[in-house]
Amino acid sequence: MASIKVAYIDHLGSDLTTVNAARVSFGKVSEWEEGTEEDHHIAEAGGWNYEETHYLKLSERDQKLIKYLAKHKHLSPFGHAFASFHVKAPIFVARQLVKHKFLRFNEVSRRYVTSEPEFYVPDVWRGRSADKKQGSEGVVEYEELHSQIYGDAEAEMKQGVDYYNFLVGRGVAPEQARMVLPQSTMTEWYWSGSLDAFAAMCRLRCAPDTQYESRVVASQISEVMGDLFPVSWDALMGHDDGEGRIEAEAKLAKAVEALKECQADLDRYSRMEYPSDHPVHAQYRKRDFDANSARIALASIKGQDNE
Repeated sequence: MASIKVAYIDHLGSDLTTVNAARVSFGKVSEWEEGTEEDHHIAEAGGWNYEETHYLKLSERDQKLIKYLAKHKHLSPFGHAFASFHVKAPIFVARQLVKHKFLRFNEVSRRYVTSEPEFYVPDVWRGRSADKKQGSEGVVEYEELHSQIYGDAEAEMKQGVDYYNFLVGRGVAPEQARMVLPQSTMTEWYWSGSLDAFAAMCRLRCAPDTQYESRVVASQISEVMGDLFPVSWDALMGHDDGEGRIEAEAKLAKAVEALKECQADLDRYSRMEYPSDHPVHAQYRKRDFDANSARIALASIKGQDNE
């Protein structure tokens, strides 16, 4: 079964692009400042030119300008830096994410492509949220139910593929044959947009109450954007609020502990030998899900501590 992946393709501009897009109002231009070896990772991540011991960084004045622009919602200067990604995820995730404004979205089309479909199957089946009309919480615990769900789900997917191939093989147009494929079918798309457009998406989709599968995509994008545009991304994602920093540090510490605990359980389970129908396998899947959730939590708040 396929997994959700995001691949960086290209980007244009840097934090300095945002600064100069703002300063042009007064006919001013900023330049990079000389940095130190400690700034090497910033120069490297931002894709800026440097030679051997020549390191570059934004001035304190320009960093403050970016924070001011983000805080007061002066977003147009952030619209002059761009990034592109190649995303592979199930159809139900793509249909959620395509709704975001100002992001260019070009998807593979099964009107033209008839290759063997791939499917997404979750590691665990989450329970329905008790206090929300949408969303999920916890994990369906019963091992026998897990076995039944996985068996039935995989059987339904295989049946869909078999019928799809039957229709295509009998000459039915792919644009019609595709209708028998389930929403778990993997799709892929190019996704491009400006700094502010991707930040708006990530602020929403990296939140802990959003759908897990969409959060996987958003968190991977957020991590790359934070490397490419470190000052702008921190400001747009609200990482520079004093109160937000305290909350982020608490979340980070909690996520680190959760990840350590889950990893310890996974290591312990991996050393044990149980029959395939033993209940411990359901516990393993739950801890693996918890570990993945902790990793996403770490990625979504990366960069909130600038030290």
